[in-house]
Amino acid sequence: MPSPRSKLGAQGERIAGAHLESLGLVIETRNFRTRFGEIDIVARDGVATVFVEVRTKRSTAYGTPEESLTPRKQARLVRTAQQYLAEHGRAGSSWRVDLVAITLQPDGPAHIVHVESAVEASGE
Repeated sequence: MPSPRSKLGAQGERIAGAHLESLGLVIETRNFRTRFGEIDIVARDGVATVFVEVRTKRSTAYGTPEESLTPRKQARLVRTAQQYLAEHGRAGSSWRVDLVAITLQPDGPAHIVHVESAVEASGE
């Protein structure tokens, strides 16, 4: 049985996927895993590959979802993205890591913050 935390994460990833598609991105895969870590969503934005980290919270009492993206997690995202690119014959192609931060509202739509190129090591 999924934990409340994994249910929250899955809900956030569904919301983020719909948000990205509404912006015209095409989702290639979800939950890509390597020994370095996991990427929640991999999408295409034109010719660029977009690696999306989804952070979901029920409240901002202990900080916003975007504040929970630590430097260590950022480094893991970059290494995982590079592995994806290598495995899919896209090394050297254009890519970026975006953040979709979601705060669920008790009675209303979720608050979504989408930060493009949220992690510095993205490829040109």
